[in-house]
Amino acid sequence: MQQFNDTSSILALLKTRKSASAKAMVAPGPTPEQLSEILSCAVRVPDHGKLAPWRFILWEGDARQSFGDVMKARWQVLHPEHGEQTLGSAYGLFLRAPTVLGVVSAPHDNHKIPVWEQQLSAAAVCMNILYAATALGLGCQWNTDWVVYDAEIARAMGLAPNERLAGLMYFGTPAAPLEERPRPDPAALLTRWQPS
Repeated sequence: MQQFNDTSSILALLKTRKSASAKAMVAPGPTPEQLSEILSCAVRVPDHGKLAPWRFILWEGDARQSFGDVMKARWQVLHPEHGEQTLGSAYGLFLRAPTVLGVVSAPHDNHKIPVWEQQLSAAAVCMNILYAATALGLGCQWNTDWVVYDAEIARAMGLAPNERLAGLMYFGTPAAPLEERPRPDPAALLTRWQPS
């Protein structure tokens, strides 16, 4: 049986990291101390210009249900033909895990550091969150879903016009065994540049 999330060394963790499924998470989520540690690790990413072009939004406890009402109402506007089952899925999106963290890409416009670099830094924040949570023994999944791309949901989350969600990080305790998925062969992705 393959071992996932081996924390015996940094390289072992990198080689065996596997996300937990948000759909198969139960309580508990991270403690306040664990969340603080995760965020301390999250911000130690490449950040050209020292801009910190990201921020966080936390949903836990009843806030997940309250935001579920927002998502359900928005889904009903977008898809009035859908029934209660689909509306229930929209409502329950943040109830899949005990803790949900939004990583907001908040680039500084009109800066000498290109927006693309700032967005890549936000993606690195998400990856550090995955590693930190996994190293602490928590289940974690970086997800997007339709809410990440909807302007009305962005407004309900309090995002500024230039901000976007880099991802939703779901935290909890895995309630199902982790399963491997096919991984690409790195050698097949490598080319060596040669002068023409």
